[in-house]
Amino acid sequence: MPFAGNGNSSTYGGGRVQYLRFKKFLPKPPTSHKFKVIGLGWKYPAHGGPSSSFNMYHPLRSLSFVLSTLAMTAGGAPPITHPSSNTVVIGFVGGFVRQNNAIHQEVQLASHLREEYPSGLQVRMFKNHQGRQAHQAVLELLDADRNGTLSEGEKSAARVVLYGHSWGASEAVNLARTLEKDGVPVLLTIQVDSVSKGGEDDRLIPANVAQAINFYQTNGFLHGVKKILAVDRFRTQILGNFKLDYSIKKIDCAGYPWYAQLFMKPHIEIESDPAVWGQIESLIRSKVSVPVVSPR
Repeated sequence: MPFAGNGNSSTYGGGRVQYLRFKKFLPKPPTSHKFKVIGLGWKYPAHGGPSSSFNMYHPLRSLSFVLSTLAMTAGGAPPITHPSSNTVVIGFVGGFVRQNNAIHQEVQLASHLREEYPSGLQVRMFKNHQGRQAHQAVLELLDADRNGTLSEGEKSAARVVLYGHSWGASEAVNLARTLEKDGVPVLLTIQVDSVSKGGEDDRLIPANVAQAINFYQTNGFLHGVKKILAVDRFRTQILGNFKLDYSIKKIDCAGYPWYAQLFMKPHIEIESDPAVWGQIESLIRSKVSVPVVSPR
C-alpha cells in the first residue's frame, strides 16, 4: 500500500500533532495526557505522561514500524531483489566536507551500497557545490545507448535517489529541480538537517519527485528546515518531517573538527546518528531493488 499525501497538522489531547494520513498503521494515541506526534510517532513532554511504552515511542521507531508493516502487507517472505541497471543514487556532503571523507555517515552509506550492490547500482558522492557535475553524471549514467542524449524511454525508466546533509540536502533538492527540467523522474529525495544555500529552495519539493522525507533537529545554533512541502501533492508524497532531539541523547562525533563540535554539535550529531542513517539506508534499499523473477 503506498504512502498517501503530505504531512498534516492537527491537535490531540491539547498537544500539537504532525502526522501522516496512514495513521491506521499506528496504535491509537492516548487521550488523557498531552503529547506530541512527530513524523509517525508521538512522545510525552518531559514534564509528564504515564509510565508506558508510549513514553519511548520514537519517530524513527515508528518509521521502522511502518516500513516493516508495508513489507508484510505484500505477503510472504520478501523476494530476492537486485538493482536495475538504470538505478542511480547520488549523495551530497554538507559544509566544506570532501566527498570521500569516511568520517561522515553519508559517505559511509555510499560505501555500504556499493559493497552490497557491486553491479547494477550506480552510486556517486559529491561536494554540495558540485551540483553541475552531479547533474552531468546522472545524465551520463542514464544514457544506456551512450548516444549523448536521453530518449523518452531512458527518461521514463530512470530510477534516481538523491540524498544529503546540510547544504548537501539543499543541493539534492536543487538537483531534483534541475532533473525536472530534463524530464527525468526522481524516486526519492532524503534531506538530513537541510540548510538552504544561496538561491536554493530546499523546502519545496518539485513535482518530478515521487516521494520525499525530511529529518531535522532544532537544538543547536545551526539546524535544518522543519517542514518540506510538495509543489504538487498529487504527484509527490511527503513521507514525513521527522524531528530528532539531541538535548538528552548524545551521539559520538569523534573525528569532527573542534569548531563543529563547539558551535554546531546537534547539527553534526544528526549527521552521525546511526539510527537515522540506518532508516535512510532501508529506504534507499526499498527503492533501488526490484524483484528477481525466478525461472519456473
